[in-house]
Amino acid sequence: MRVGRKILLVGGVPILIAAAIALAGWLLLAQEERARGGAVVAGQVDRVLALARMVRDDYVEARAADRAAHAERFLALTGEAGTGLDALKAYVRTAEQTARIASAKGALDRYVARMRAFIRVTRENDGLIAEMATRAGRLIDLADRARLRQQASNADLVRSLSEKVQRLSATRDVLAGINDMRATAAEIALDRARSDRAPPAEIARLREAARGLAAALRAQGRGREAGELEGLAAAEAGGAAPGLAEWGERLLKIDSSGQRTLHEEVAQLLTYAIEANETEQATQNIAVTTLRLGQRTADALVRRDAPAAEAMLAEGERLSAKAAALPISPLIQAEMIDAVDGWRKRLTTTIDGLRRQTEMLADMDGLAAAMSASAQNLNDVFIGDAERFGASIRQILLAGAAAGLLIGTLVALAVARAITTPLRQLQGDMIALAANPAGGLVSGLRRGDELGDIARATNFFVTEIARREQALRRAKDQADAALVELRQAQADLIRAEKLASLGQLVAGVAHEINTPLGLALTTATVVRDETRGFQATLASGQLSRARLTRYVERVQEGAALLCTNLARAADLVHGFKQVAVDRVSDEQRRFPLDTWLDELLASLKPLLRQGGHAVIRTCPPLTVDTNPGALAQVVTNCITNAVVHGFAPGRPGTIRVSVAEAGAGLIRLEIADDGRGIPPENLERIFDPFFTTARSRGSTGLGMHIVHNLVTAKLGGRIALTSRPGEGTCVRVEFPAAIGAAERPALAKVVG
Repeated sequence: MRVGRKILLVGGVPILIAAAIALAGWLLLAQEERARGGAVVAGQVDRVLALARMVRDDYVEARAADRAAHAERFLALTGEAGTGLDALKAYVRTAEQTARIASAKGALDRYVARMRAFIRVTRENDGLIAEMATRAGRLIDLADRARLRQQASNADLVRSLSEKVQRLSATRDVLAGINDMRATAAEIALDRARSDRAPPAEIARLREAARGLAAALRAQGRGREAGELEGLAAAEAGGAAPGLAEWGERLLKIDSSGQRTLHEEVAQLLTYAIEANETEQATQNIAVTTLRLGQRTADALVRRDAPAAEAMLAEGERLSAKAAALPISPLIQAEMIDAVDGWRKRLTTTIDGLRRQTEMLADMDGLAAAMSASAQNLNDVFIGDAERFGASIRQILLAGAAAGLLIGTLVALAVARAITTPLRQLQGDMIALAANPAGGLVSGLRRGDELGDIARATNFFVTEIARREQALRRAKDQADAALVELRQAQADLIRAEKLASLGQLVAGVAHEINTPLGLALTTATVVRDETRGFQATLASGQLSRARLTRYVERVQEGAALLCTNLARAADLVHGFKQVAVDRVSDEQRRFPLDTWLDELLASLKPLLRQGGHAVIRTCPPLTVDTNPGALAQVVTNCITNAVVHGFAPGRPGTIRVSVAEAGAGLIRLEIADDGRGIPPENLERIFDPFFTTARSRGSTGLGMHIVHNLVTAKLGGRIALTSRPGEGTCVRVEFPAAIGAAERPALAKVVG
């Protein structure tokens, strides 16, 4: 039997047992899930009923304007609970569960009916309470009207009293003037009786008293009597009319009688004013009492306190009696009594409604408790069913697992023995072959199962591996030889690139030195000819002062030209010599970077002049300690690359060479051109060896590769290149300003 069938036997027996267990478990799980679903629905119904009860309490405590929303939510929640109870019918298994659901549904219907009746009674009570508030407001308005009328009446009394008081004061002034005048007249009469004449002072005092009394009479509107007084006073002063005393006596009696009458009227007005003020205060007290009674009644109704509300009825009756006892307008008084009586009637009806609401609330609380108990019982029943089904599933799983484990173990042991014995033998043969591939064949080649296939495949692999190992050794030897040749070719190409660069330098030297040396040679020839002519003139004895002066000027001019051009040639030779030494030398030295860069760019002028290109150099005074040959090769290759590849033929361009400190002992060298740029697909290959886009023009593709090697190996720096088509190319090199002595051998080794 093949191994696959044996394994199928080992796995098939547990699978069949597991399938039977799974089928039984699935059936029981379906029942358990159904029971748990019923428990979930029952619990949800219980929560919804509890929430509905809370909403009902909110409805009871809410203001009249806000009760409609709570009523709608209560009906929605009870409708949801009814839907949940209907949904529970799909989960029942027994008649008892069905009966409990029907009982809960009946209780819910009665609960909703009670709530609807409660809502109707509450609306009636709210209407009655609103009417009571209207009646109370009407009573307050009537009390305010009565108070305002009483205030107007009080104002009239005050005005009358003020007038009476003013008249009484004027009468007192008249009486005082009469008494004063009578006393003065009596004194004058005594004096005349004694000496037949009155003293002038007393006559003057009499006249003054008469004038004061006349003024008081005129103030009362008694001008006729004032005139009579003035005439009698004048006659009395002259002694011609002794009737002034009789006139004063008569006027005194009249004004004394008027004063007593005014006193009585003022006293009566004061009594009326006190009574009117008390009436106004009583009217105001009715309004205040009405406000307090309305507030206390509203608080009692909000608390649903029927005894306290009944106590308000007695206070309302006392308030009606107070209103009936007020001395106010009969019409206002009748309306006030009617408002109080109407308020009391509606309060009586509202108290009856409160008692009915209390009974309904108690009934609803009982129904809510019954529904909650039914929902909890249903939840407990469904949970009990689910737990019983779960226990059955656990028992089946335990029994099936034990039986499956026992049978599977026996079958697995038998199959494992049939597999492991030949497998161990095959393992030993393969270990022996691993130690000695030529040791012999693998056993079990004639078996018809998978182990025989493995043995035959292993034997084939061992033979094939030996053959391929020999082929790999031969290929490795060939690859090593090719690598040596490739490295030699790369070194030859680098050397050729250096020699070619040196050749360009020599050509540049020849071209640059040719101009100052040619000028010097021409100047020397001219000076020689001038000297020969001067010598001939001197020999002939025809030398003049003008000729001598001209000869001296020409010789001075020639000497100046010779010195200038020879000095320029000497500077060029010195610079080119230094550059040539730097290019062929791998030695490190310390040198000023700005001066060195000027000399290097001067050596490249012939290359730049051919295309009309310009170089802009920016370099601060810096001193570096590095390899000038490698740095010269980097700058030369970058500028050459820009001239050859960056600019289109016939189009002059600009190359910017910028040097700056990059911080931390680093120097940043940037060589940028405004040429054609590099296509994006070539940017990643720009430093690859032998990559070039101008191979037809003789380029080898090693220029930028050599630059990369020199920067990273000899200068110990890093290089980056950025470019966009049509926007030029920028090569950025960063290298240390001073290479340590410990780094030099390592760098030389890397380059070598």
